[in-house]
Amino acid sequence: MSGKVNIAILGASGYTGAELVRMLWTHPQARIVAMTADRRAGQPIGAVFPQLGGLDLPDLVTINDVDWSGVDVCFCALPHGTTQEVIAGLPTHVKVVDLSADFRLADPETYAQWYGHPHQAVELQKEAVYGLTEIAREQVAAARVVANPGCYPTAAQLPLIPLLDQKLLQDQDIIIDAKSGVSGAGRAAREGSLFCEVTEGIHAYSVASHRHAPEIEQGLSLAAGHPVMVNFTPHLMPMSRGILASIYVRMAEGVTAEDLHTALTSRYADEPFVRVLPFKTAPQTRHVRGSNFVQIGVFPDRVPGRAIVLSAIDNLVKGASGQAIQNMNVMLGLPETMGLQNLALFP
Repeated sequence: MSGKVNIAILGASGYTGAELVRMLWTHPQARIVAMTADRRAGQPIGAVFPQLGGLDLPDLVTINDVDWSGVDVCFCALPHGTTQEVIAGLPTHVKVVDLSADFRLADPETYAQWYGHPHQAVELQKEAVYGLTEIAREQVAAARVVANPGCYPTAAQLPLIPLLDQKLLQDQDIIIDAKSGVSGAGRAAREGSLFCEVTEGIHAYSVASHRHAPEIEQGLSLAAGHPVMVNFTPHLMPMSRGILASIYVRMAEGVTAEDLHTALTSRYADEPFVRVLPFKTAPQTRHVRGSNFVQIGVFPDRVPGRAIVLSAIDNLVKGASGQAIQNMNVMLGLPETMGLQNLALFP
């Protein structure tokens, strides 16, 4: 694609919206032409995020005030449940990457069960592509609407899908113990996100009921070729960003942990953002902070026949805005790494 890509960001006042602005500002082909935040309409983005002040960016507006005639790509960073009708009403020339959960679940009945209301754009759901880029690159390239994966599902599926696809696991005994920074809960003021509620402690939440569970199972079932259920428990950590997933698996007969490591190393050898670490090396969230990289480690368990697979991502980048830009690059035929080469911030 030649020339600049004109971009609208819906929901620019949230954490994922701010990350989109931060990364798109240095993207050589991107031009941000519209940003929305209904409660902040009329204000510059620097009034919401001072670190973004001083940039040549349009002021925030309401969604109704966006001139879509000159927009090529829309990133939707709106709250869950609010995006379906908005995207359904956009002009068909606009390519869309949706960072909410509204188009991630292919089955509208499953969506209604987990999100508590009927899907409002069932026909558009049939068109949407689930954008786990490394797994669905060809489908993303041909898509007009891409459902950007959730942060926990990204951390869980990238290591598990190749192993299930190659029949290396007993797929009915998978445990995913995942820990996330507080930014995963969004920027809205909530009691559970207050400093005193989060600092100096760790706690599980949405136990056996987190909405990312069906999203994870959807991807793993496709890889396995039959329904897969997992035990998934998320935990909140006293840090701003990052996800570490500890995944406990039972291997197929005759398979070793070394085989799992070899399979993942081979599958992701040419992937620019997936780094499979040396055998028995543990990834750390601090080593992917602020980057679009995922690190994966494999360990043999002391229990015969079992292994432990670890993955670390930045929930706001590879788990949200970075992967969204990666998907945009693929949709537009741009180099996939464009605008995403930043290394991790450490310490």
